[in-house]
Amino acid sequence: MRLVVARCSVVYEGRLDASLPEANRLLMRKADGCIAIHADGGAYKPLNWMNAPNTVVEHDDKWVVTNPKGETLTIYLHEVFSDSSHELGEDPGLTKDGVEAHLQELLADLPESIEPGLTLIRREYPTAVGPVDLLCRDASGQTVAVEIKRRGEIDGVEQLTRYIDCLHADTSLGNIRGIFVAQSIKPQARVLAESRGMGWCEVDYDELRGKRTDELRLF
Repeated sequence: MRLVVARCSVVYEGRLDASLPEANRLLMRKADGCIAIHADGGAYKPLNWMNAPNTVVEHDDKWVVTNPKGETLTIYLHEVFSDSSHELGEDPGLTKDGVEAHLQELLADLPESIEPGLTLIRREYPTAVGPVDLLCRDASGQTVAVEIKRRGEIDGVEQLTRYIDCLHADTSLGNIRGIFVAQSIKPQARVLAESRGMGWCEVDYDELRGKRTDELRLF
């Protein structure tokens, strides 16, 4: 990663025209080609940026960044205070310990966050191939098997399919449908779920925690 602290001005030309007047800012050029321009404030969000893939041409007094869409970001360098590069290496990504288990717990308390009218029958409902995260009943009385993941991928849909196949052996449950739930679900997993007649739902972990906290304060 390259970090440049400079007095600069910026002009963006693309879907709309935008500019930043001259001021002191941090310029970040990441290994993947992404360019981000930050002020000393505003948390994580840059003032302007250009995602990869792009082409950067550096002149003595400016950087000209272009992408395949024809958008251009020109950074005029009026004074450079520091310019350093750092090799960060491969990042393993953010890990939140216990999120998936806690997500299941939250959704067991708030099944209507998955679908209006949904009520819980049981958590960790046993089957021959493992427990279903949540077994629920919808507003019409139909049994619903819910599989919960932190990140929704194809293997999670396959897992839910196996659970539903096993649940069909229990005639007392009647007709069964499935809902695949995660904080984020990949497009391929959504398509697979829909092709098998399953629903899918993305949920916000922090929002669910807030909902339950608010409810607990009422009693």
